[in-house]
Amino acid sequence: MPRPLVGIPCDFRMLGPHPFHAVGEKYIACVERGANALPLLIPVLPQPLDIGELLSRVDGILFTGSPSNVAPEHYKGPPPRDGVLQDPMRDRTTLPLMRAAIDAGVPVLSICRGFQEMNVVFGGSLHQHIEEQPGFFDHRADPALPVEVQYGPAHDVKVTPNGMLSRILEADNVPCTSFRVNSLHGQGIDRLADGLKVEAVAEDGVIEAVSAPGAKGFVFGVQWHPEWQFWLSGVSSAIFTAFGDAVRSFAKNRVRAAERV
Repeated sequence: MPRPLVGIPCDFRMLGPHPFHAVGEKYIACVERGANALPLLIPVLPQPLDIGELLSRVDGILFTGSPSNVAPEHYKGPPPRDGVLQDPMRDRTTLPLMRAAIDAGVPVLSICRGFQEMNVVFGGSLHQHIEEQPGFFDHRADPALPVEVQYGPAHDVKVTPNGMLSRILEADNVPCTSFRVNSLHGQGIDRLADGLKVEAVAEDGVIEAVSAPGAKGFVFGVQWHPEWQFWLSGVSSAIFTAFGDAVRSFAKNRVRAAERV
């Protein structure tokens, strides 16, 4: 059986006078090498691609991190401050696509911005500047530091007992109750959406991982960046292995269903 296909929605960027649709190479690598699947970049066009057509072709979707933020209009938040990067083209594609994928049982893994998109899709809200919230520390990275330092371990997260993340780690023989993660986000979950379950929290109480226990298929999201040099981390490797397994299972079931028709 050929490797399954994982869609990765792009960011929209203007490079000079030209529009580009872009995905960081680290996300492509974690799908191709970490999940052992074929990555397919999904452009975020002015008229979004047909969701039904997309979901008929892909066996899973990875929603990535990004320098941009989810527009607060999607969770009834106050307007963003001047200078905060938005990406309405991405929002128009990813938010309805994620909802439809989850409803259809297509495996979904969400990272950073994708994690925040997941909470919004399920009806939750976001802190736009988490470092300004009482009791929370600054989860942003210093852009003046080398990228290896920015993506270095920043704080611990505590794993929810008997949850999805706990099972993922146990299945890959890396059981642990806490571990260190990087931290490169300015936004975070404010009100957790109904239908989502907390899978890990930071030392200050910020939600760092969620699942959707009532969903038809694999639905998991993390606030940190496991894609960064994922092969060096047992936790990161376990997450992408679990996603890849879910994608392959979905693809096999789709083939079997087609054969029965």
